Amino acid sequence: MLGSRFFIPFLFLSREVWKTVGPLRKKRVSKVFFLIFLFFVFLQARLGIIQLKQGEYYTCKAIEQETLTVVLEDYPRGKILDRYQRSLTGTWVANRIVIFPALIFPKEKGDVVARLILLLKIKDPAQKDEIKAAFFGPPKYLSYRISKDQAQAVQKANLPGVFVLPVSFRYGEKPLAVQVVGHLGRIQPGENYTALKTGNVKPYEFSDWVGRSGLESYYEQELKATRPYRYVRIFMDAKGRPLPGLTVQVNTKDNSSDQQNIITTLDADLQQKVEKITRTRLKKGVVVVMEAASGDILALVSRPAYQPQPDKINCSLKAKEKEVFLEKGTALYQPGSVFKVVVAAAALAEGVVTPDTVFFCRGAKDRPVRCWYEPGHGKVTFTQAFAQSCNPVFAQLAQKLGAGKIINYARRLHLDNQRVIGYPAPIDKRQNLSLISAPFNLINSSLGQGPVLATPVQITAMINTIANEGIYKPPRLVQEIKSDGNRTSRYFKPGPYQQVIRPEVAHQMKKLLEAVVDEGVGQQAYLSNYGSAGKTGSAQTGGQTTDVNAWFSGYAPRQKPKYVVTVLVEEGKSGGQTAAPVFKDIMMALLKE
Repeated sequence: MLGSRFFIPFLFLSREVWKTVGPLRKKRVSKVFFLIFLFFVFLQARLGIIQLKQGEYYTCKAIEQETLTVVLEDYPRGKILDRYQRSLTGTWVANRIVIFPALIFPKEKGDVVARLILLLKIKDPAQKDEIKAAFFGPPKYLSYRISKDQAQAVQKANLPGVFVLPVSFRYGEKPLAVQVVGHLGRIQPGENYTALKTGNVKPYEFSDWVGRSGLESYYEQELKATRPYRYVRIFMDAKGRPLPGLTVQVNTKDNSSDQQNIITTLDADLQQKVEKITRTRLKKGVVVVMEAASGDILALVSRPAYQPQPDKINCSLKAKEKEVFLEKGTALYQPGSVFKVVVAAAALAEGVVTPDTVFFCRGAKDRPVRCWYEPGHGKVTFTQAFAQSCNPVFAQLAQKLGAGKIINYARRLHLDNQRVIGYPAPIDKRQNLSLISAPFNLINSSLGQGPVLATPVQITAMINTIANEGIYKPPRLVQEIKSDGNRTSRYFKPGPYQQVIRPEVAHQMKKLLEAVVDEGVGQQAYLSNYGSAGKTGSAQTGGQTTDVNAWFSGYAPRQKPKYVVTVLVEEGKSGGQTAAPVFKDIMMALLKE
């Protein structure tokens, strides 16, 4: 109001003056006025953004300046959950002793310290030192666990400035699917901090923990909380003294409005079973478990694993190779003879062969490629050749089909599509099926070597297509994103499902996959009570060693398949010897629910 009293007379005066101003000066004044107007528009917009989108954050900062607060959660972030909303990181809540030194008169501190040590029955000198130190400086909770009896004793004593409150911890002792979930790390100066600040609504500080890999990184903005939602605080006056008459404010409920939870398709029970088996059976490699009916990934294990807890992860980095942190289910590998599924499907669909077509294998004498079985398989049907993974037969089929048809069927089976629904892992551009048509690549490609690359998830989805009568079901790893209030902000629909090969061809392929475990090189994957089917693969790694990347990808039961499992053992002996037995153990564990 005061400003308008001065501004209005000036406005009338300026009209009189304006008449005497020349055209050039009028133009300059108009430009200055326009620039001032733009400045105020920008300022108003910026204030609107701060108030509407970051108002809660700055309100929290203002409260922090007026209070002493202990955050009752180690990492204020949304949860990463399995399909039944069970924590994959092992989130747990436990009582801790919380100490506010400001609420204790200086003369009483020694007595309170002594009584607390006596109530807790502490004998360890290190724990005694931690308790004594906690009574000086900012408020905090004691790091070590307390029993139910200890908690009750402290509560009953009602010591000044001492509370027993539940604290939420993000990581349990045995977190699951660690490479999928990812890990956290402090914001690093420079590029990392700049990238987070640019284009993000949520504010960041150098003290924040952020996702460095996996879902923690891909969904950083959704998971991040702008402020802690579990806390205990006391209000202070301008001189830093507790305000008399105000009670201690405690909030121990997860009621965040901005942090969200990631609901995956993983099943914690199945993931745990697979991890238990691979801990002893798979030193280096990957296992993918897919639900046949939907294409959802139920378990994904990469080995070797690491400890994602921030206090342990640096030790993992120093102790093991960098590749230990890779999520291998979406990494590219040469599929070896598993790729013969593509060649066989193309040959059957194009009428080049039937299951009974006869071939002759001369073993080591065959050209242009020799068979792994040096004496040779002799006279074999196509079904037997597939079961025995006979290389010369598939080399002949590749020459009859030509590169174009093999590429076409590989694309139909989505071996050029690395996308996993809800899991935005980077696309590896080395995957290029058109290289099959390059000179001298056709024969090697038909055996899953040379330029042919695929991910374990892609191989799993391909075998699932056969199990589902030729219907391709895209792999999915994340179902939805939900707030703590159970409101869905984003849902990842399964599908769409596509008929990519004819049902009759898929039926023939199922018989071929059954022959592999009945009479072929994958007999160690046979499940007597359920029946199984699948394909082995042995891909040379190109090093000095004779070890290979050993594959087995298959499904069970034969009638109404429930699970599709792919096992890749790095530095193995062969798919039949190394990967097939692991497949059998995993599938038996899954089916015995």
